Amino acid sequence: MLFAQKYRPTTLDTILGQEHLLGADAPLRKLIDADALPHIFFYGPPGCGKTTLARVIASTLDRPFYEFNATSLKIEDLRKIFREYAHALQKPLIFIDEVHRLSKNQQEVLLPFMEQGAALLIGASTENPYYAMTAAIRSRSHLFKLHAIDKEVMAAFLESVLEKESIGIEDEAKRYVIDSSGGDLRALLNLLESGAHAASPVTLETLRAIRPHALQAGSSESDSHYDLTSAMIKSIRGSDVDAGIYYLARLIAGGEPPEFIARRLSILASEDIGNANPNALNLAASTLTIVKQIGYPEARIPLAQLVVYLASSPKSNSSYLAINDALKAIESGHITLVPSHIKTRHPDYRYPHDHGGWVEQDYGVSDTYYHSKKSGFEIKLDAWLSKIKGENLPEI
Repeated sequence: MLFAQKYRPTTLDTILGQEHLLGADAPLRKLIDADALPHIFFYGPPGCGKTTLARVIASTLDRPFYEFNATSLKIEDLRKIFREYAHALQKPLIFIDEVHRLSKNQQEVLLPFMEQGAALLIGASTENPYYAMTAAIRSRSHLFKLHAIDKEVMAAFLESVLEKESIGIEDEAKRYVIDSSGGDLRALLNLLESGAHAASPVTLETLRAIRPHALQAGSSESDSHYDLTSAMIKSIRGSDVDAGIYYLARLIAGGEPPEFIARRLSILASEDIGNANPNALNLAASTLTIVKQIGYPEARIPLAQLVVYLASSPKSNSSYLAINDALKAIESGHITLVPSHIKTRHPDYRYPHDHGGWVEQDYGVSDTYYHSKKSGFEIKLDAWLSKIKGENLPEI
C-alpha cells in the first residue's frame, strides 16, 4: 500500500495541523460532535487534508459518502443520488472537490436539495470559493480555511513514519523532505517513499534527483518562504532595487514556483504603487501570464525585470486605504440608501455627457474614503478630476 494511503487519517483526532478547526473547543469540531453540520466549504493549499477531513466527517457521522470533482460533475449523477436517498433516514454526504469551478447552473440545481436537506454538501478548493458561489449558496453554508501543515508537525510526523517503516535517512535529507514539501503531507510521503525505494539510507542527492525544486509555497532554504517573500516585498516597497533582486534570487534558488512570486508582485503593484504608476499593474499581469507559460529557468528574467520596475516606481497606497476604509464603514453598519435618481432608468438622472462631461449630482455618499498621496501619476489624476469638476487648480 502506498504511504499516502497507508497513513491517511481515519479519525478527527489523527488529522494533523488543523487544531483551529478540530480542537476540543473549536466550533467545527463541536458541530461535528453534535451532528449539527450545515453545508460547508473547505479551502486551503494542497495536501492539508480537505478531502480526508470530508471522508472522516462522513465516517464519524455514519453517512454514505459520494465524491465528485466539479470539473467532471454530471447533474444527473447527483439527481440519481438524491432519488436513491429520498426516503432514507440517513442522508448522504456529497463531497465536491474544486468547488469554485461549479457553474451557476450546477449551483442552481444543488440549491433546492441543500434547502430540503436531501444531503449534506461539503465542497473543497485550493482557492477561496466564496466569490465563485452564488449568494443563495453562501447563505446556506459556512466556509472554513485549512492551513498548510507547519514544519514542526511535519517533522514529528516524518519521524513516526521513519520509525514504523524502518527507513534510514540522512539528517540533511530529512530537512529537504520537510522544506521542499511546502506544508503538504501527501507530498512529503510521496517523496519519502520514492527516496526509500531509490537509496538506503536516503540521501539529499537522491531526493534532489527526484524532486529538483520545492513544491508550491515552499523553500528549501533555512528561512521560511514566508520570511523571504516578506523581505522581497518590503525591500521593493522601500525602493531598494538590489535587496529586492537578492530576495527574489533566494526564492528562485529555493525552488519557489514562478507564478507564486508573480502573484505576490501583482498584489504589491496595486497595493503599494497603485495609481502612482498604473502601468506597474499591467506589467505585473503580463509577467504573471508569461511565467506560467515558460517556467524556469527563463522565468527568472521577466521576474527580475518586474522587481526592478516595481522598486523604481513611485509608491502610493491610497487606493488600498480607500477600499479598506469603505469596507470598514460597511461592516460597521454604515449602509446608505441608493438615491432614487441613480437607480436603473430613472427620469431624474442627469447624464454627465449631456452637461459637458460632468454635472453636480447627489450620489448618496457624503463620506470621503479616497485621499490622494499626490505621488507620481496620482498628481495627474488629481488635476484631471479637478478640471472635470471645473475647479481652478493648476493644470499638470
